[in-house]
Amino acid sequence: MATIPLTKRGAEKLKAELHRLKTVDRPAVINAISEARSHGDLSENAEYDAAKDRQGFIEGRIKEIEGKLAAAQVIDPAELNAGGRVVFGATVELEEEESGDAVRYQIVGEDEADLKHGLINISSPIARALIGKEQGDTAEVQAPGGLKRYEIVAVHYV
Repeated sequence: MATIPLTKRGAEKLKAELHRLKTVDRPAVINAISEARSHGDLSENAEYDAAKDRQGFIEGRIKEIEGKLAAAQVIDPAELNAGGRVVFGATVELEEEESGDAVRYQIVGEDEADLKHGLINISSPIARALIGKEQGDTAEVQAPGGLKRYEIVAVHYV
C-alpha cells in the first residue's frame, strides 16, 4: 500500500474525527437502531432504515480513516529542511505575474485541502507546478481560465 502524506495537523484532525466517530456517533446510531427496532415491524420502519444507512456510513468512514492513518507518512513542516525548495508541507507565497495578486498556499494532503484557508492538495495542478522550485522561480499553471504564471516570493516551513 502506498503511503499517504499528511501534515502533523492533518493527522491530528483525522485522529479527532476517528475518536468522535467511535465514541459519539457510533453509540448514538446504535441507540437509534435499538429505538427504531422497538417500534415493531421493521419492513415499513423508515427510522430503522435511516439509522442502518447512517451506521453503514459511520462504519465505512471509520475503516477509511483507519486505513489512511495506517498508511500515513506524517510530516511536520516545522522540521523540514528542504533548502528553500517547495516540498510537501511548505507554505509558499506567490505573486501572479499578470495581475500582481499575492496569494499564500500550504501544500497538504488530500484530506486536509481547503482552498478558503490556503491549503492546497499536493496533487492539484498548482502544487505540482510548485514542487521542487525555489524562491525567485516562476511556475506556470494551466488553469481553467488559461495559462497563469506565478513568481515564488517566499518559501516557509511552518
